[in-house]
Amino acid sequence: MSKKFYVYIILTERNTFYCGYTDDVQKRYNLHVKGLGAKYTRANKPVKLLWQKEFDSKINAQKEEYRIKHLTRKQKEKLIFS
Repeated sequence: MSKKFYVYIILTERNTFYCGYTDDVQKRYNLHVKGLGAKYTRANKPVKLLWQKEFDSKINAQKEEYRIKHLTRKQKEKLIFS
């Protein structure tokens, strides 16, 4: 069985989105909540995990994370809420 990877988007208390990738979404989200996940989420506290998508390889998850990080807010909202 191959390992799965995920891209996820978190809503922060400042109403911004944070995008990342991981092999364990819940564990990573909990680290963000504790202030241990990323510099951005230490300054912008997570409120809710909004979206996630599964990938069969780390490289494909990283490519999708990169693509999402370059989207406009409106494009991210369309991805999350559609």
